[in-house]
Amino acid sequence: MISNQILQSTIEGMKGISRMDFTVIDVDGKAIASTMDDMVSLEPAVVDFVKSPADSQEVQGYQFFKVYDEAQVEYILLVNGAGENAYTVGKMAAFQIQTLLVAYKERFDKDNFIKNLLLDNLLLVDIYSRSKKLHIQTDAKRVVIIIESGIAKDNNALEAVRANVGNNMDFVTAVDENSIIVVKELEGPDTGKEIEKSIKTIKAVLAKEGIGNVHIAYGTIVNEIKEVSRSYKEAKMALDVGKIFFDERDIIAYSELGIGRLIYQLPIPLCKMFIKEIFGGKSPDDFDEETLMTINKFFENSLNVSETSRQLFIHRNTLVYRLDKLQKSTGLDLRVFEDAITFKIALMVVKYMKYMESFEY
Repeated sequence: MISNQILQSTIEGMKGISRMDFTVIDVDGKAIASTMDDMVSLEPAVVDFVKSPADSQEVQGYQFFKVYDEAQVEYILLVNGAGENAYTVGKMAAFQIQTLLVAYKERFDKDNFIKNLLLDNLLLVDIYSRSKKLHIQTDAKRVVIIIESGIAKDNNALEAVRANVGNNMDFVTAVDENSIIVVKELEGPDTGKEIEKSIKTIKAVLAKEGIGNVHIAYGTIVNEIKEVSRSYKEAKMALDVGKIFFDERDIIAYSELGIGRLIYQLPIPLCKMFIKEIFGGKSPDDFDEETLMTINKFFENSLNVSETSRQLFIHRNTLVYRLDKLQKSTGLDLRVFEDAITFKIALMVVKYMKYMESFEY
């Protein structure tokens, strides 16, 4: 159904063109949008007109028109005036509102379809039959983008993204209170640039709406409409994993998650067992700040001792001493690739455990 705000905007636009006043009334005789400040109560006349077989009628100096949703009367449009001119303008205005009804109903049907598609609520045969009915191409390249910032509660933000992102082949919707979802159809050969351009547009639109601290994630590109739900699940995982292991980034792709994607799917008891087997009763993030900074910088420089010592502004021998000390306390020598991998995974596992435990309180 069209919102009252849309109806009000529509009749105000028509008044600006025709210089005539309009009122939209529901079938119970209550005005829901009007360009008139003081309107005479016409509730009995409206109710009688709804029951009559006529599609238009002149009553008390007003021209009445029925606006249908398929075969059922949805609204009554009143034009303040009589005669041929009022009839012609009113007929055009009624047609405009009826066209809006059809357009919004089609969008609502497509929105419901996309939501059910994302949530895997449709059988395969239903996906293709409803796609055909709604004129949605089934074999186009698509990617799902999720935007999170508590913005779905703000309908203006949702409508702003819907109005400014992509084209008629894209879908913008929300399946929960915390995020906006864009199902983006990709047309050009450089899909990466298309996705990047869409995300820049989204960020600009939301910034204009005064919404910051936005996190955006997207799944892999799919070629069939039945696979859209997979891209959505990937985008959701990317959003969650990004918060744990890539918290400094506000845009993350599923393809960039690496080993974090595997760790995210591990059960917490298994993670605790792993940490206990490697470090005994000690956690790898219990080291002092200097040691942790040394470890992180060593990993950043691909286990290169010379480059790490240079960036830390310490002598090479000082770095070697720190690594030897770490080896004595943990049994892991970070200069050995296998030990470095074990330690890196352990740090990520601990980070994941702490993130998950924070939701238990």
